Amino acid sequence: MSAHRENETLGIGGRGIGEHQQRLQREEMQAALRALLMTPLMDAAHEDFAAVRRHAERLRDWFARETGWLLHVERDGARLYKRPADLGDATRGLPDYDRRRYVLLCLACAVLERADPQITLRLLGERLLHLAAEPELASLGFTFTLAAQHERRELVAVCRTLLDLRVLQRVAGDEEAFVQAGGVAEQADALYDVQRRALAGLLASVRGPSTWKADEAPVSLDDRLAALVEEHVADSDEGRRTALRHRIARRLLDDPVVYVHELPPEARGYFLNQRGAMATRLCEASGLVAEQRAEGLALVDEAGLLTDLAMPSEGTDSHVTLLAAEYLADRQRRNRMDGDGVERHFAQAAREQDVAEFLRDARERYGRYWRKSAREPGAERELAAIALERLERLRLIERSAGFVRPRPALARFALGEAEIRDVRA
Repeated sequence: MSAHRENETLGIGGRGIGEHQQRLQREEMQAALRALLMTPLMDAAHEDFAAVRRHAERLRDWFARETGWLLHVERDGARLYKRPADLGDATRGLPDYDRRRYVLLCLACAVLERADPQITLRLLGERLLHLAAEPELASLGFTFTLAAQHERRELVAVCRTLLDLRVLQRVAGDEEAFVQAGGVAEQADALYDVQRRALAGLLASVRGPSTWKADEAPVSLDDRLAALVEEHVADSDEGRRTALRHRIARRLLDDPVVYVHELPPEARGYFLNQRGAMATRLCEASGLVAEQRAEGLALVDEAGLLTDLAMPSEGTDSHVTLLAAEYLADRQRRNRMDGDGVERHFAQAAREQDVAEFLRDARERYGRYWRKSAREPGAERELAAIALERLERLRLIERSAGFVRPRPALARFALGEAEIRDVRA
């Protein structure tokens, strides 16, 4: 059978083949863009890296135009230089990382920058100790000795972060043996390959922190963070509009929801006028779905893949989070109505203890589906803390001094009473 006859048999004419190919290219471009949003530091082993390379030019143009983020694609990896729009968002960051662990991560990267192509865990720790003993760090109260097991575990946690980021690749050894034996025994060690390109792309700043003179360096942490990512804005109306558009687009792609009242005054008018067009462009490229409300805008991933914290999802913690969200959303809905059905301000905050008590009662109904530890007496306090932390990271609630204030987007989890209809008639 000829190719032409075969296409006719399949119902695909010449025009249909072209449209089919265009659709496949759009879908592949979309998958590559989504992969970069989730994995901005990508190595060649990533399943979507081939698509990223094929669409590298279009992806570079799109990110530069819509977000102002730079994209570098090379033979052995890609780096999307994402920068958060809100530097003060405490819900961001690596899991289980505090300021101390971030210091250790930076020190480990400084060691690796000067290291040979291969390094052992023990040698990494020894060289890190020298950097940790710098007088400036000591003056800030930072100490690190590797003498205690919890310090060795901190170092291993940093190494595993670098393994996840593909900055390190394990060749041999066992990190847990290093933690238990303290690196004394010969076999209590691990050997790594250092991936130079991934290490060089780790810091997504506009300006390197070592480029300031000692007397010109910012003093406070907030000033340092702002100075690292400060970008040039053309002194013109068009330049300022472009900067606003980039800032808003970054938040829409990177945050679960953007609220109008949280935007700077100069950005609110632009956002309210342009959010429909912006949402359309961003959704067409990313496959997200726009939800527009008076309070703001969210770009939702219906597949639940373009997120580091899915809601809802499987497991006890996720189920408890969904129950807490439904409880707070229902409470918010009831607080907005008085006896005559007149809407009133919903700002009556719940106590964190209220959520814990609700989950204690919910245990009787749902506890058989939860893990054993969650069914123990008193576990509701820990479950409430987990649920509220997840809801806060999703920008669905605000917490302050033991109180919880629902945010508008939480209303999507409010469920009404079930209505049973007789359809036999």
